[in-house]
Amino acid sequence: MTSLADACAKSAAGVASQPVPESEPCGDKASSPASCPVREGVLESSEPLALHFGGRLDGLRVAWRLYGPADAPVVAALGGISAGRHVADVAGESGWWSEIVSEGGALDTRRWRILGIDFVGGSHQSTGPERGQSNFPSISAYDQVEALRRVMAHVGIKSLAGIVGASYGGMVALAFAERWPALVQNIVVISAAHRAHPMSTAWRSVQRAMVRYALARGDGPEGLRLARALAMATYRSAQEFDARFDAPPVRVDGRFQFPVESYLLARGDAYASTYKPEAFVCLSESIDLHRVEPTRIRTATTLVAVREDQLAPIEDMRALHASLAGPAELVEMSSLYGHDAFLKESAILRDVFARALQPSDGES
Repeated sequence: MTSLADACAKSAAGVASQPVPESEPCGDKASSPASCPVREGVLESSEPLALHFGGRLDGLRVAWRLYGPADAPVVAALGGISAGRHVADVAGESGWWSEIVSEGGALDTRRWRILGIDFVGGSHQSTGPERGQSNFPSISAYDQVEALRRVMAHVGIKSLAGIVGASYGGMVALAFAERWPALVQNIVVISAAHRAHPMSTAWRSVQRAMVRYALARGDGPEGLRLARALAMATYRSAQEFDARFDAPPVRVDGRFQFPVESYLLARGDAYASTYKPEAFVCLSESIDLHRVEPTRIRTATTLVAVREDQLAPIEDMRALHASLAGPAELVEMSSLYGHDAFLKESAILRDVFARALQPSDGES
């Protein structure tokens, strides 16, 4: 049987110019139970992508993956800048949202067909900066919207029952609803607002400066390690860190090392071993460039705000809710996980998704 990785590589080798019918069986790309078949590929577009902030990308590549029954309504699941098309666990491969997207999960793959993509400008199989490349253009959430729209056309998805977007993915969901309202019925936006908060931009600006400094000295991974460690301190809540890391330091190589320090640097090491520093700079900047006009968004919207979220303050989520032009609900919750609540709070999200995602008859 061809593995998912081999199947994706074969798709990337040849340009698929015709949409893939929704009724086509998974064939040798199926590597999961019958109730959650998997299909994936790489769209190679000959049409240049004119970028929102100027310039263009020629030979655009967008890697995608679909989970779930072919006749189920489609929901796009989009996460943070590190997330990609590997949304759920399949055949030994871990998905970034495996605690949420699964058979019987909060996003049930027996009821929904879940679409994931690799972000343009990221570190996966879609078009992005190469190692050592310093001139990759700035990417907007609107550019991700166009990539998603092209994947939908390529695969034969006429419209989405919903987009569930968390963090950067929530920004893309808002931009999609503003730009292509006829192509999506509902959006669920978790920990993302209509703009990047200046304090969040302050933290990310320092992270990018770390990476650029290290890249200029030939050690991008070390810069990314430190930037990710700093970022982890903003993803979680002070209450969680107090509960987990209030212990005495230990001596390591003749100096004191604190428990929280060990944790943050370990997470930085893991991230730097798999992600390109150049891609981190690109998509971190894309977050801070994000700005949509809420009064132009008429799509039914559910917002999920976390009181302990340091990156998407609840005040910004409330302001977005008040400004949206269409039907909107704001769900406020508390979580020790802070900005990362979308990765963990499956019980709360199950209820949110059940209310927000209501497919209409004839939806593809």
